Amino acid sequence: MALKTRPLDVAELLENEDDILSFLNEAAATGDDGFFIHALNTAARAVGMTEVAKKAGITRSGLYKALSKNGNPGFATISKITKALGVNLAVQEINA
Repeated sequence: MALKTRPLDVAELLENEDDILSFLNEAAATGDDGFFIHALNTAARAVGMTEVAKKAGITRSGLYKALSKNGNPGFATISKITKALGVNLAVQEINA
């Protein structure tokens, strides 16, 4: 009998705000904008897209569009989404 597997969905592993905070910090540390947007998508799915959209004050379809592979959300949208996820954006000195 063959072993059945399924793709890993990281969203299933993000159980609380601390998990989300650590996950987004790691994604931001890469410096890759697209990777960070993908991480926001994953975190939003972990919480629930409808709930995040409501807390962020944007439509659910707008949230999906902003966080899609071809999405290009502005700073205000990213800020609303992070706050809806229970985390804040912060600025740090770059370690040279």
